[in-house]
Amino acid sequence: MPPPLDSDLLRHFLAVAKTGSVTRAAEVVGRTQSAVSMQIRRLEEVLGGAVFERLPRGVALTQMGRELLPYAERIHALLREAGEHLTSPRLSGTVRVGIVDEYVESVVPTVLAAFNAAHPEVDVSVYCDFSDRQVEALAQDRIDLAVIFDWEGTGAGEVICHDPTVWVTSLAHRTHECRPIPVGLYINSSWSRDYAAWSLDRAGLPWRLAFEADNSAALEKALISGLAIVPRARSTVPEGCRVLGAGDGFPAIDGTEVALLSNPRRSGAAISAMAEVLRAAFRPAVAARHTDAEGTA
Repeated sequence: MPPPLDSDLLRHFLAVAKTGSVTRAAEVVGRTQSAVSMQIRRLEEVLGGAVFERLPRGVALTQMGRELLPYAERIHALLREAGEHLTSPRLSGTVRVGIVDEYVESVVPTVLAAFNAAHPEVDVSVYCDFSDRQVEALAQDRIDLAVIFDWEGTGAGEVICHDPTVWVTSLAHRTHECRPIPVGLYINSSWSRDYAAWSLDRAGLPWRLAFEADNSAALEKALISGLAIVPRARSTVPEGCRVLGAGDGFPAIDGTEVALLSNPRRSGAAISAMAEVLRAAFRPAVAARHTDAEGTA
């Protein structure tokens, strides 16, 4: 059975491999040049072969060194990860998060998976509803954080991304070419009346109300089946659908900002950690899908 590889030997090996010099590696690890050379000789004794070729100016990896390098990097990364995990403070308690339901499928799973993996002792509850109801829940201390659409640019909360609302149609149907245009909207929504419907009226596009629902999942079914075109946050356009843009004669509905609101009466490490995960989750989700949603008629 071969002798085990000492992590300290691998640390010195990585320093020399990355700098290409025993002298510079000694500066990185904070030891003398002779001490680093001794560690490399010990490693070569354990392996039974040279890991570096000595050159007039510096060193280069041998075949054995090149084979060892990825293992050493993985071991070093695992040790660092273990240290960070075991020494970081353990969070506990409860975090209550409100979020608009358009992001339930695209963002919530990412947020919860990342947060639960990092902080398994924190109980998380999620409340999905319209933006105005999220604000009410926050004021009534029923939630700690809220992710809302700020389509009026009020500056409420912290803007975590820009995600304009656009008209969306099914690729398998040509619903947007019908006249009047079949439209799906939210029930009893002032936003639907003042922004979505008004954008069509402003563009002179005849339309009829073909589908009403109080949640985005139902509107998505109407969209995919070709019953109606619907308004969606640009980053949440489902597969098999595309944005209706200026080339199709459709205007953007609004320039929505997505804002993160915090309950001023509730604070703590767990809430702060969840807020940071929410910020991180929205950046890639929105950036990646802005370009994917575009298509041609």
